Amino acid sequence: MHEGLQGIDANLLLPLHALLQERNLTRAGDRLTMSPSAISGALIRLRKHFGDELLVRTGRAFTLTPLGERLRPVVAEAIEAAETLLGSPRSFDPAASAKRFTLSMSEYAMTVLSQPLTRLLSEQGPGCSVAFDSIPMTRQQYERQLVRRDLVIVPLHFALPGRTQPLFTDELACVVARRNPRLRNGTLTARDLQEMPHAVAEFIPAGSPPLPVEAELLRNGIHRTILVQVTSSLSLLYAVAGTSMCGFVPKRLAQRCLTMLDLVIAGTPLRPVPITEAAHWHPRRDDDPACVWLRRLLHEVAVEIESAD
Repeated sequence: MHEGLQGIDANLLLPLHALLQERNLTRAGDRLTMSPSAISGALIRLRKHFGDELLVRTGRAFTLTPLGERLRPVVAEAIEAAETLLGSPRSFDPAASAKRFTLSMSEYAMTVLSQPLTRLLSEQGPGCSVAFDSIPMTRQQYERQLVRRDLVIVPLHFALPGRTQPLFTDELACVVARRNPRLRNGTLTARDLQEMPHAVAEFIPAGSPPLPVEAELLRNGIHRTILVQVTSSLSLLYAVAGTSMCGFVPKRLAQRCLTMLDLVIAGTPLRPVPITEAAHWHPRRDDDPACVWLRRLLHEVAVEIESAD
């Protein structure tokens, strides 16, 4: 893949990046303050270099060719490396910027952060935008994502690499179907937790420390039987609904879905299992003015969330 970038005119890297990101000639030109004829000329030269259309019209929009899709993350990484080598701008004006921030997080973190974050972003950086995607499933993928994203938001207790900034706390709640026959006065016993099937969410890179709830179950002598495994806490709630299973999910997320899915939070003999969601970033972004501003914005969001409890 990298050999495709060898021999390319360095002046074409920024237009290539803008075209692959925006998938639109007008927006790519606006992003670089290039005239329509200049951005079209750059695309012609790029097509000749790669022997590929890169962008093809589909109806009223453009889509990337398979090569364009493969080039997109490689070019983004090359641009980031160049910015790191040559130095980032020493200032960032959110009110005048059109930067698109990239964040990876779980669906659970999305339910807590996306609304207040996008509201503050529109107020303080009206020309900025944010692209969300999911947390990768292997540690190698996570480490690559950490390089390519402005922030990755995962729980602190997984001890993943990168600089960290705690955002908000929560605790895990045990959810079951409202009519689960094992419920007695809204509670489950240790025997119930031992005998009933469990649904679990595994969405943190492989090789991370054990889940905190697993340690608490074992402390009580409970070895759970896993019937269903899903890749997000939100999916787990749907998996448990209407079944004999139980599952542990962050309480904030559970409370949003109880009525819709006819679930309840069950009392258990377990001690509270706290979790802390935190922002992680690559050390090379420590002093990047835009990323520093984004972390400050997230701090405001975190204060707002914790104050509402």
